Amino acid sequence: MSYSSSSRILLSSQRESRISRFRAWVMVVVPLLAILFQIYVPLFFPFAHFLDMPLLVVVYFALMKRSQISGLLVGAFVGLAQDSLSKTPLGIFGIVDTLVGYFAASVGLRLDVDHAFIRLLLAFFFFVFHEVMYWVLARALLGQMLALDPERILIQGLLNAAVGISLYHFLDRLRETA
Repeated sequence: MSYSSSSRILLSSQRESRISRFRAWVMVVVPLLAILFQIYVPLFFPFAHFLDMPLLVVVYFALMKRSQISGLLVGAFVGLAQDSLSKTPLGIFGIVDTLVGYFAASVGLRLDVDHAFIRLLLAFFFFVFHEVMYWVLARALLGQMLALDPERILIQGLLNAAVGISLYHFLDRLRETA
């Protein structure tokens, strides 16, 4: 079977039309607000400690940009900013969020991520992936003997995915129209 050049162009243009574009201020302000939320809101509302807003923002931007390099860069910048403002060793969230951004962008290339159910599943999956990778890196690189609590990870993953759906709906309104 042979493919004509017009079908390749059509596939390329369909892929490019699915790529979301954001204003520069959105790409700066939203991750910054997510990091500040992560740091300050649990101080006043202790029940909100389970939310990982920077991770949800990294997953969203990586899925919507559908570029592995963009996902990698968003994850690296958000992770390093999160490291610099938290008590964790510098680089641990940077590494983990970079991996999440890269893999989320890879998934965004393959799947139609505009459906709420797909986003729910991906937010849950990437939360679990993030927690497991953090545990692995903390043990391997830092020598910390952290306990891996699967029940806590699964419950917090479901809660983060539920919050992520409403966050993603809000962030969809900040996308530029093509």
